[in-house]
Amino acid sequence: MTYPVQLTFGSFHLPVHLVCEVLAYSLGYRLYTALRARTPDAISDQGRQWIFVGAAAGALLGSRALGLLEHPALLLHPPGGWLYYFTNKTIVGGFLGGLVGVELTKKYLGIKTSSGDLMVYPLLLGLAIGRLGCHLSGLTDGTFGKPTRLPWGIDFGDGIPRHPTNLYEIGFLALLALGLWLAERRRPLLNGRRFELFLAGYLLFRLLVEFLKPTAALPGLGLTAIQWACVAGLGYYVWLWVRQQWQSKLKFKGGYGKF
Repeated sequence: MTYPVQLTFGSFHLPVHLVCEVLAYSLGYRLYTALRARTPDAISDQGRQWIFVGAAAGALLGSRALGLLEHPALLLHPPGGWLYYFTNKTIVGGFLGGLVGVELTKKYLGIKTSSGDLMVYPLLLGLAIGRLGCHLSGLTDGTFGKPTRLPWGIDFGDGIPRHPTNLYEIGFLALLALGLWLAERRRPLLNGRRFELFLAGYLLFRLLVEFLKPTAALPGLGLTAIQWACVAGLGYYVWLWVRQQWQSKLKFKGGYGKF
């Protein structure tokens, strides 16, 4: 296979990454609408619309901000001019920014039930399709791994076998989807727990897989900007789960005393 892969229709060439992005959004949304149609939803259509707006705004800002922080040395001298500030983006920043946007929107609307559980499987599907596009784009996408001597290393066109980090991610996403499905077959998860496990699992994976990518760590900080964002996100969920356990124990003790 020759990278980057392009779809050719006569003299017209269509980047496979663009095709995969369109498929990721369209198929992910189709799966979301199908799941919502058969799942009781305590959030109104209008509430969902505002939540999507908050998620999109937060994801846009978070994705761009973290993307720029990946290479702080380029901020003053952006390659390609001012468009660099609008084209550099990361999925991790999008997720964390979207999470903030959703929580602020829900707080303003007074919505306390989870809005993310329904989105988990559509997000997993969309991410997997998108990462396939990243893989087929080869070196032009910038998400390839470091050189490796392992037998499954892939030459993306420069003669150097590299870690296929995008394929690693697709495999992880499939395992994460299977694990969540099996866990929910055993017993129902708490409201919001499906999304929490999804995002925490994804952040942990990205924290680890970034060690296989050539992106340099931030000067004096030991980790890349994406890794520090993953650490912050994981820290938030650890704090959230510890707080939930503490509140649950206090509630049980209070109920027992009244009995």
